[in-house]
Amino acid sequence: MAQTASWGLFKDNWFMTLTMVLGSFIAGASSEGGGAIAYPAMTLLFNIEPDVARNFSFAIQSFGMTFAAIWIFLSKIEIEKNYLFLAGIGGFIGIILGSYTIVPLIKPDYAKMMFVSFWLSFGIALWVVNFISKRKSVRKLPALKRSQKIELIAVGIIGGLFSSVLGNGIDICTFSYVVLKYGLSEKVATPTSVMLMASNAIIGFILHLFVLDTMQTEAINYLLVCIPVVIFGAPLGAYIITLIGRKTISSILISIIFVQFVTALFIIRPESELLLFSAIIFSVGLLIFFVLTKRNGTYQKL
Repeated sequence: MAQTASWGLFKDNWFMTLTMVLGSFIAGASSEGGGAIAYPAMTLLFNIEPDVARNFSFAIQSFGMTFAAIWIFLSKIEIEKNYLFLAGIGGFIGIILGSYTIVPLIKPDYAKMMFVSFWLSFGIALWVVNFISKRKSVRKLPALKRSQKIELIAVGIIGGLFSSVLGNGIDICTFSYVVLKYGLSEKVATPTSVMLMASNAIIGFILHLFVLDTMQTEAINYLLVCIPVVIFGAPLGAYIITLIGRKTISSILISIIFVQFVTALFIIRPESELLLFSAIIFSVGLLIFFVLTKRNGTYQKL
């Protein structure tokens, strides 16, 4: 920054630095990446193009969530390696596939509604996980059959597809899946999902920066003013989650998700075709979070 006389970027882009104070903390403390805060704030509040918001999300999570992942590793916090490996394979496939096939077809308003609709379904899943379900919690996945491994990879692919459009998604897809279907403890699933999203973000960042050459200068400028915040905020979030109850974090996240959806409806004012698209994305989310996971019967309604 000093060599390129770039400190002036803070004058024009300070709002993103402030946004990522919260975004980086959420990234380290939950199964949501920093893009979960950055993307809706940028597209709905600051009227920034979804493509810029997505690329910024990849870029900033490559730093913040990687630092959180390093902290998790050095602190020897328990993770689920099979979950990380299998979902990681799927995420790699999904983000590459989506970047070449789906991203060019998504219009800006559709990308915005896709985000809030999918996250609304996740908010419901998060509410069920923390406040409704009765299940036995385990510290690691059971010995998976071949079909179960393929299924987890497939969920990773779906998450990677969402990440390719929105800048994140693989973490929440796979987190909800392993928690609801296999009863994996959130204390294990959360740090694993942080490491998973870090790897997925790095892939997306490299893809758009060096392969597709679609990383905008605007996204890079936002990245530069946010790096000093996220490299401390994300590890701090990963540390704080070890001190406070998961329900507290979950309540905050559910509230944010609900506000995001209502705000999107108010700002975008979607017409019938866009509302139908939103309903389809919401239904896909519910399918992932409940129908696929119900086979094991690991969660039961009160």
